[in-house]
Amino acid sequence: MTSQPTLKTTGNDPGGPGEPGGPDGSSGLQAGLKNRHLSMIAIGGVIGAGLFVGSSSGIATAGPGILLSYALVGTLVVLVMRMLGEMSAANPTSGSFSAHADRALGPWAGFSIGWLYWFFWVVVLAVEATAGAVILEGWIPAVPQWAWALIVMLVLTATNLVSVGSYGEFEFWFAGIKVVAIAAFIVIGGLAVFGLLPGVDSEQAGLSNLTQHGGFLPHGAGAILTGVLLVVFSFMGSEIATLAAGESENPQQAVTKATNSIIWRVGVFYLGSIFVVVALLPWDSKSITDDGSYVAALDSLGIPHAGQIMNFIVLTSVLSCLNSGLYTASRMAFSLGQRGDAPKSFARTTSNGVPRTAILASVAFGFVAVFFNYKFPDSVFLFLVNSSGAVALFVWLVICFSQLRMRKIIQAEAPEKLVVKMWLYPYLTWATAALIVFILGYMLTDTEHDGRQTILLSLLVAAVVLAIAFVKHRGRGRRGADVAQAGVPEQGRDEVSAG
Repeated sequence: MTSQPTLKTTGNDPGGPGEPGGPDGSSGLQAGLKNRHLSMIAIGGVIGAGLFVGSSSGIATAGPGILLSYALVGTLVVLVMRMLGEMSAANPTSGSFSAHADRALGPWAGFSIGWLYWFFWVVVLAVEATAGAVILEGWIPAVPQWAWALIVMLVLTATNLVSVGSYGEFEFWFAGIKVVAIAAFIVIGGLAVFGLLPGVDSEQAGLSNLTQHGGFLPHGAGAILTGVLLVVFSFMGSEIATLAAGESENPQQAVTKATNSIIWRVGVFYLGSIFVVVALLPWDSKSITDDGSYVAALDSLGIPHAGQIMNFIVLTSVLSCLNSGLYTASRMAFSLGQRGDAPKSFARTTSNGVPRTAILASVAFGFVAVFFNYKFPDSVFLFLVNSSGAVALFVWLVICFSQLRMRKIIQAEAPEKLVVKMWLYPYLTWATAALIVFILGYMLTDTEHDGRQTILLSLLVAAVVLAIAFVKHRGRGRRGADVAQAGVPEQGRDEVSAG
């Protein structure tokens, strides 16, 4: 039986924000994110490009009932973020859920979920870079698509290498544009739905679109679950605020604020905007699938250049996702390096508190993935995308099990740190975990939207990472036992184990 893990404070972690003592005498991460940065990262992190791009397929599949799919996944995200908020407010760290899993479940769990999460985001870098390149090439065709992908990757890599403050500033404006755009869309569209928008002739808009054209659930109740599979991955990113909080001036306050605001963020930006789309247009309108749900909605209001406006918003979302993806992947690599689960160089930082090697390693894999996207789009790159597709659900499941044990640890050792508490613990935690397992199981039955292929390939990659984790940590345990038998003092054992 393993010993009970203990709580750590951020200030005691080597290389923690604002603390000296990183590997090789580096300065460690620094508190370079301002409150306004954290606020916008928390708000914008839940609005991914997938909301604008992927919602049309969900509407076509479930009709107006897609609102229930978004509500179900949104509720799931709120519950998972509540659990993560509880652990992160008690112990803010750049490793977030990976570091919590390391303490609560064991090093194998922190290693596995950390590397799977890193893998997810470096693949996302390639997906988003290509999506942005397509839009930019449409505006300036003289520059080839691959060159645009290279340009956006290089610019945002440079941004992340300067300082965490420069990442925060870029993300503040990227997220700000997304938030303003979607808020304006909800207000204008909502006025049109209720016939209060002057100068706009939109006869087909109205609440009747929710019940006509085959009813609220034209394809039956089963389509709600199919819709869940199509929209669940657009919510990935809500956890970024807990990683970024570790580099803020008041991590506990930042995590608490982000956790408490997740309900209205999901309700307004996801449910609010999708409601406007399905109320403005019949769900089976050809323009939704041909032009995209948000472009079609803007077109229905007679707003000129709707397509280009939405392309600009999507491009901003893509750049935001790229910026945050690189930041998130590098901080997870940094945390893995701190814990000995990645090369020690990943945990080294510059004088500005930037984990340069972790950033460069992450973007290097991103460049390789971009190359695969252009050279082998239907084989290697498709494998990368599908094999990382279910990582979001794996992460959420690990958060559930980590919180079940971390609550007991916090209550025993530092109950004053429970400033955020999961509701109805442990029953709601178990119910959330059961729902995630159910969704994973339902994916195995989905052959129409590649759900089965995604879950099987993701499980394959997860199994490989888990095998590496067990081999690595079993070997580390043996070395520690050998050292103990040799009579090495306690401090020396820790140094050997950390090596």
